[in-house]
Amino acid sequence: MKTPQVLFLTFSFIFISLSNTFSQENKKIEIEYAGKLTIDEANYPGAKILIRDDAQQVQIYHQGTNMWCDKAIHYGKEDFIEAYGNVKLIQGDTINMTSKYIEYSGLTELAFAHGEVILKDPNSTITTDTLYYDKLNQQAFYRTGGTVVKDSSGTITSKIGRYFMDMKKYQFVEDVVLVNDSTTINSNYFDFYSDSGHAYLFGPSTITNPESVTYCEKGFYDTKNKIGYTVKNSKINYDNRIVEGDSLYFDNKISFASATNNIKITDTLNNSIIKGHYAEVHKAKDSVFITKRALAISVQENDSIYMHADKIMVTGKPENRIINAYYNAKIFKSDISGKADSIYSNQKTGLTKLINISKLNSNDKFSTKRKPILWNYENQMTGDTIHLISNNETEKLDSLLVFNNAFVISQDTISKTGFNQIKGLSLVGLFNDENQLRQVDITKNAESVIWARDEQKALIGIDKAKSGSISMLFANGDIEEYTRFNQVDGTLSPESKSPEKERILKDFDWREDERPMSVDDLFKDDPPFELPIIKGLEDYIPQDVFFDEDMLARVEMAGYISPNLINESVIISKKNNLLILPNNFKSNKWGKEGVVITTINEIAPNGEYITQKVSASDKDKPYRCIIQTVNTTTGKLELSVWLKGAGTIRLKFQEAGGDYTNYIQKEITLTKFWKKHILQVEKENDGSKLRTVIIGIDKEDDFLIWNPTLTLISK
Repeated sequence: MKTPQVLFLTFSFIFISLSNTFSQENKKIEIEYAGKLTIDEANYPGAKILIRDDAQQVQIYHQGTNMWCDKAIHYGKEDFIEAYGNVKLIQGDTINMTSKYIEYSGLTELAFAHGEVILKDPNSTITTDTLYYDKLNQQAFYRTGGTVVKDSSGTITSKIGRYFMDMKKYQFVEDVVLVNDSTTINSNYFDFYSDSGHAYLFGPSTITNPESVTYCEKGFYDTKNKIGYTVKNSKINYDNRIVEGDSLYFDNKISFASATNNIKITDTLNNSIIKGHYAEVHKAKDSVFITKRALAISVQENDSIYMHADKIMVTGKPENRIINAYYNAKIFKSDISGKADSIYSNQKTGLTKLINISKLNSNDKFSTKRKPILWNYENQMTGDTIHLISNNETEKLDSLLVFNNAFVISQDTISKTGFNQIKGLSLVGLFNDENQLRQVDITKNAESVIWARDEQKALIGIDKAKSGSISMLFANGDIEEYTRFNQVDGTLSPESKSPEKERILKDFDWREDERPMSVDDLFKDDPPFELPIIKGLEDYIPQDVFFDEDMLARVEMAGYISPNLINESVIISKKNNLLILPNNFKSNKWGKEGVVITTINEIAPNGEYITQKVSASDKDKPYRCIIQTVNTTTGKLELSVWLKGAGTIRLKFQEAGGDYTNYIQKEITLTKFWKKHILQVEKENDGSKLRTVIIGIDKEDDFLIWNPTLTLISK
């Protein structure tokens, strides 16, 4: 039998709650069939060796569980069995487990399976090299890598996995990968319900399918219906679009996603970004809808263009993206800005349209009076519709078209009270290399008011005229030159003889106070907005450890432990240990009489290694022991220590000084199993300190000692 191991537990209160359970008569492991029975006390003391014959395997039964194997070693006193070779464990019609080797305790109802382990139930199949099975709590656990296969949900691999059979729930930890017909999920913490196919992801996680890659650090995914949502550091990559937001919902069957709060959608091909607080993305339709402080950004190396509206829609294939901004739309660039009821932008052609949407029987003053408007340096331009054409390659403005009721206004830079104005049916404008309006041609029914100045900028007079058309050249926002064609009439009047009303053309509307001067100004007319609260998913709460206090108490109450059943996952409590350096017997904190400390390498009950062994060194000594004195002089104290080996030793509480009175002692017969031994004392305040003694160590004794712990239970 493999070297057994033990547990150290300080939670003695659990013993009280469990004592009734363990004091009841438990049905022991029964041998239903064996072809051959032998006994080998030298190698397997107290055990029976059972071997199959040609007819059938060894069969074992315990409280509804059947086990078959080629060879078994049965420890009747401990109610413990080791099964070797083609092992099969079946519990009712729910659990079917096969492996090369199984250990099973009838007292604790814990099983350890090793070697090509396969556990099947009606819902799924677990494959691993090593599996722990808690029959009492209906849980299975692996920690060295495993695979779970669920019909429609696919295959899940992870380093650590735990199966809650009653809940049909899996909890996977570390290097988790789920693969089904079209989706791969990677995560660090992954809760999965096998009946519904619902998965909860925590920590850095990705969901990858042919249409998209979704990243989150907290999310839900329905593996059957392929829908889900994420609520922490959420991101979806749709080939050429990246969708980010506080909360994302997605349906991978139709390549649809919606996002809420702090949304950012990046078009990686067209180098543009859309922001807002609610968005919908239809990958198959190549469309994006966004609202709630919607902002579209055409990223340019020198000067990006910003567009804001109540709603923004982006449609079209990547090579031909169209942006439509609806209602109270605004545009801003360092050298040009504008407003309109609606703005249309073709990212391929560089055409941007500022449009006034006709609303029949509308009381909306914007739609009836506030025509689309564009500002470029010192010039304000309005009309029923405005087209702005730019060169996407050079990122420069090319030309400007204003259809119907074209009106250009620029403030006279000297007087600051007068306005240069031209109006007509339509307008064509050309920009220079600095994106400044250089030439403006007004066609049909042209009218103008010009504050004419000489080369020294002195005012000549106010020139007012009507003509068929007008062509003007601008320099730094000022009129450099103008030409009228087919002039009907005109006057040049000194400022003093030009009435105020004659200085303004009909439909004059100076709207400088509306002009956006920054990106923030795009939002200044918006009503107050508060982000909705997203409830989302609860934070990740780790499950109680598989090797919990209840299980450890069961093992300890059974009186022994196999190293395979618990190993390094045992929780060893050293809290309130009055002993100093409890496992370092070479230290001078431990008094030693007639013993020697040797170096070894043995496995301790918690899966760590014991590096020191206490052995007798002098037969002639009247006693051989190790001792540690503590300062406590009164109270109820408990000494617990784990021991295994052969021979007998004694534990003592003794007076530290005086005549070394023995308060209490206990003789222990060592066994091959690790066992925890406890000794308690009620020490009166006699003025003496207390010392713990492990004595009676003979040359013939072969034993290991681990983690002696002295605790003060009460004063």
